[in-house]
Amino acid sequence: MRIITGKYKGRHFDIPRSFKARPTTDFAKENIFNVLIQYVDLEDAKALDLFSGTGSISLELLSRGCSQVVSVELDRDHHRFITECVKKLLPSPSSLHTPHSSIIPIRADVFRFIKSCKEQYDLIFADPPYALKELPQIPDLIFERQLLKEDGIFVFEHGKDQDFSQHPHFVEHRSYGSVNFTLFRAKATPSESATPTDATGNEV
Repeated sequence: MRIITGKYKGRHFDIPRSFKARPTTDFAKENIFNVLIQYVDLEDAKALDLFSGTGSISLELLSRGCSQVVSVELDRDHHRFITECVKKLLPSPSSLHTPHSSIIPIRADVFRFIKSCKEQYDLIFADPPYALKELPQIPDLIFERQLLKEDGIFVFEHGKDQDFSQHPHFVEHRSYGSVNFTLFRAKATPSESATPTDATGNEV
């Protein structure tokens, strides 16, 4: 597993052979980040990585300047691997779990995390198992819980059989080999996009 670019560019991490996680390929990762930077300024952004697996995306986001990356993974061994990778990168591993740390690995069920999360993010990335039966509901959950800031971007990796082009928050779809990404964007709330009025309250 390799970090593509940023301050930790070129750093490699050996993934244990026992891992079942399917890391995003370097080819797909590099291409989707080239698309992503057209929508989000990653410098000082607050990001959430769901189903983080090996932590490949979390580490890439950290390398590219995100001020905070919350990495959510249920599997104990994967969570431990992510934590160890971060300790090798950060100058102060002891602050790993403090509110001001660069990355916060959380071992948790993603759906429970989504339902209890009170934070908002500039960017959310999710790479669930392609066979997960709840996969089609994930975009709706993200927007129902209002986890994205206004104009925030949600990047969803999924199998070729899913089509989210009719979703109200759909932006675009990208495919790199067998890897598919759909991008969604948070829209302004009705109060923020309301029709402007003049001093008498009439629409203008």
